[in-house]
Order: sequence, then C-alpha cells, then structure tokens
Amino acid sequence: MKENVFDILMYLFEHYFHDAVDIDPDRGRVEADLLEAGFTRSEIHKALNWIDALAETRELPSGSSLQPATRIFTEAECRQLDTECRGFLVFLEQAGVLTPTNREVVVDRIMALEDGDIDLDKLKWVVLMVLFSLPGQEAACAWMENLLFDHPNPLTH
Repeated sequence: MKENVFDILMYLFEHYFHDAVDIDPDRGRVEADLLEAGFTRSEIHKALNWIDALAETRELPSGSSLQPATRIFTEAECRQLDTECRGFLVFLEQAGVLTPTNREVVVDRIMALEDGDIDLDKLKWVVLMVLFSLPGQEAACAWMENLLFDHPNPLTH
C-alpha cells in the first residue's frame, strides 16, 4: 500500500472530523486506529504534526481587510503546484472563498505535505481541510463541499 501523509489526512477527515465540529479525540486512540488501519508510525506522526501546525493557524488574523494583490509563487511552490492549481487558488480568492491569509495557510499546508504529486483534487481537499479547521468559514466550507461532491455530468455532443 502506497501511503503518505495525504492518505492519512483523508482517512482522519473522513473518520473523525467531517461530521463533527466539536470533537477532540484522544491522540493515543487516533494513533492506534491509524496503526490498525495499516499506516506506518512514521507517516502517522507526520500527519499529526501537519494537523498540529494547521491548528496553530487558527490564531492568524482573517486577512479579509487586505487589499487585493498578486501572489507571486516561489520556484518551490511552482514545482509543487502546477498552473492549474495556482489558477484555482487565484479563482478561490477572487470568488471570496479564500482570504489572502487563508490562501497562505493552504499554500503552507500543501508545501508541508512534501508530496510532489499534488493535483487539483488534492488541492481541493486541502482547501476544505483548512477551511473546516477555521471558525466562521461555514459558507466557504459548504461551497468547497459542493465543488468536491457535486459532479455534474459533462455535456455530450
């Protein structure tokens, strides 16, 4: 089984966080559940550290009063986020789903995955995880959930 931090985050999101906002599961129990699910201790610790770092961002100012600005991505960020992903982040910010501060948290958490295989779907999940972790982002979370789970059938000609 090819496992990585993102796989563990998805598992945690689906089993612990998605339907319950105010839960605080015992870390030891979570680690035991993840080991039982077949994840390695090393990857589990990386994933839990990723979540801890995300939790620290809750204290950042919302940034909604910042003036619009063009985000210049670093070379490393461009390697991690292809043109489609970077364009999607710009779109989310312009649509009001992400504030500049939240966009920076998303970029930070993507870079922390240390996964060179970031595609648009993974980015959408990270955006949802970030928004879900922040208070007052219910509308943005609902928007992202609709984007992820409502897959309209493409028109055929």
